Amino acid sequence: MANVRLEDIKRRFNNVTAIEDISFTIPDGEFWVLVGPSGCGKSTILRTIAGLETATSGKLFIGDRLVNHVPARQRDVAMVFQNYALYPHMTVAQNIAFGLQMRKIDAKIIQERVVDVARSLSLDHLLDRKPKQLSGGQQQRVALGRAIARQPQVFLLDEPLSNLDAQLRDDTRAELKQLHQNLGITTVYVTHDQVEAMTLADQIVVLNRGRIQQIGDPQTVYQSPANQMVATFLGSPPMNILPAIYQDDGFDVGGQLLTVPPDILKNIQLRQGQSVDLGIRPEHIYIHEQQRNQEDVRGELSVEVKLVEPLGRETLIRVALPGATSVINVQVGGDVRLRPGDRLSLQLDLHQLFVFDPNTGERIFPKMSKLGTNN
Repeated sequence: MANVRLEDIKRRFNNVTAIEDISFTIPDGEFWVLVGPSGCGKSTILRTIAGLETATSGKLFIGDRLVNHVPARQRDVAMVFQNYALYPHMTVAQNIAFGLQMRKIDAKIIQERVVDVARSLSLDHLLDRKPKQLSGGQQQRVALGRAIARQPQVFLLDEPLSNLDAQLRDDTRAELKQLHQNLGITTVYVTHDQVEAMTLADQIVVLNRGRIQQIGDPQTVYQSPANQMVATFLGSPPMNILPAIYQDDGFDVGGQLLTVPPDILKNIQLRQGQSVDLGIRPEHIYIHEQQRNQEDVRGELSVEVKLVEPLGRETLIRVALPGATSVINVQVGGDVRLRPGDRLSLQLDLHQLFVFDPNTGERIFPKMSKLGTNN
């Protein structure tokens, strides 16, 4: 096993910069997830670590070895792709063993590793089957097994669960996390699914347009996003963004005054009439009658229910300010009964309020002492 260190990595394709100024260090044995929208550069970073892409500039280390010009086959990494790339004419056992055979490992050692890996992935009863006889989840585990059998220093996973149905994806994700806990191999995982990122990662690297937006553990990134992109990308449903204008006592939100108590307002350094974007997560908005603690500080808005989505234990309602087209997502208890057209008074937990610059998306309030990075 080994750490992975990227120093100012840039990758250009003709006149297009795919990734720029990428710097972070993944400690030995940790599970890091690269997450972001399509085209953000996450797969390019993974392929650069694997040696399938060559960095235009910067330095890449695996352990203490500079590997910029080391061929992929000599980097001692194993990669699992979105398409499983299994050999259809080979059995499960032969697929798992193939990489070891290419390295001319002793046949007895190969046999032992195949058996051990198959057992750890619950594939030991399928060793004689061919890929067409397997389910999608079983094929995925075979692809993982082939990589694990090599005992690499670094494990690279490129959206390995995206082809699975929802239930199987949940089950395989849990198996993958348990597998990492057992093996402790340094792992870099690419996904656009923020649920996968939150549940699997020791650390998340949020990317957008080829640049790092924030690095941190899942809870820190969720609770303290560096900018509006991170705030709206992580979370389901995402953080609500409300265009507003700053006033002496608070914010004008769609013609309604969101009054902010002085102890919070004194820390928001804005000029009179300044346009801002307010951010607040659905779980920090409450229907007036549901106020849990009379001492909590909450601003209040009048809204109309547009859509009700019962989810069992909870209900997601989409509401709008009078005359507004954009909706506000609110999570309420599953026993709350509402219908489209109902008018509500919402209370916002202002201790959970974020203020963003509408032009740059940067976070204005609360102040961040430092963008989460790991160099």
